[in-house]
Amino acid sequence: MFDKLAGIAARYEELGRLLSDPEVTSDYTKIAEYSKERSNLQEMVETFRVYESQTDELEGARQLVNEESDPDLRDMAGEEITRLELTTADLYEKLKMMLLPKDPRDEKNVIVEIRAGAGGDESGLFAADLFRMYSYYATNRRWKIEVIDQNDTGVGGFKEIKFGIKGKGAFNRLKFESGVHRVQRVPETESQGRVHTSTATVAVLAEMDEVDVALNMNDVRVDVYRSGGAGGQSVNTTDSAVRFTHIPSGIVIAVQDERSQLQNKEKAKAILIARLYELEVEKQKSAQESERRSQVGTGDRSEKIRTYNFPQNRVTDHRINITSYNLPAVMEGAIDEFIDELITRDQAEKLSAGESVS
Repeated sequence: MFDKLAGIAARYEELGRLLSDPEVTSDYTKIAEYSKERSNLQEMVETFRVYESQTDELEGARQLVNEESDPDLRDMAGEEITRLELTTADLYEKLKMMLLPKDPRDEKNVIVEIRAGAGGDESGLFAADLFRMYSYYATNRRWKIEVIDQNDTGVGGFKEIKFGIKGKGAFNRLKFESGVHRVQRVPETESQGRVHTSTATVAVLAEMDEVDVALNMNDVRVDVYRSGGAGGQSVNTTDSAVRFTHIPSGIVIAVQDERSQLQNKEKAKAILIARLYELEVEKQKSAQESERRSQVGTGDRSEKIRTYNFPQNRVTDHRINITSYNLPAVMEGAIDEFIDELITRDQAEKLSAGESVS
């Protein structure tokens, strides 16, 4: 582990020298490349340097205890040893986490797909609630959100809605939201006040650059058609909606949000690339012994990852057994409590699986 860290620190110093090299400073592409690499290493190198400094101090304090005859100084050194042992242990664990293999998608923007599951109109209304929850979360983090496509239920809900979220680390924060979300509440249409259970499924896809996955447009059947609408002046009278069918995989992407056929094609292509990348990742992960990432499932009520219970004002994430008793805040985007713990558990599982650098 420390050989690895020493190598990273050496590379960090080398990048600093390269960034002051006249040959590099005249090449904007190289400047951007080296600056980004150095920035990505900076926190790890600084943490490693603090660890080395604290380790040296700890060794000095231990030596003082062994050699000092003055009892007061020995006591002071003993207290310093206790403090430094805690500090270095924390830094050691932090460095181990930093050396864990990074998911190359973590810094990507995301495409989120929410679909109504079991429960009829109520599941569609819950899908709309989840969309608002993620919208609040994105806004609070100053991320940009954009609706790509939606299929309304007609009663204020969504049969399906797709939207993009653009922001640093969006996939890293949201990737564990994939799965079945279950709601327990009294629907507005329930006259007898009975609590109903409904579901909606969430899929979070990393928005990949085209270079990240091979897409041959000769494998894609493109259909254009007229966008649907609620009537009136908002109806699009041109064939601007598009449907991409990827023949080898069978994936179908439909987009009708924009009035321009070209814009809809660009969005459909971006979603298709993301889905193909996700498909390839899942193929690789299925061969692994441990499946870490929750899948969406069928939308059945029993396949929940999180339950939102309105009568009891609680939200429970069943994967980590954490419950919040402030449901209104959660529905307004306060989901970091769950996300932080899910990330921590994932890191712990990677460490126990031997993925850390030794």
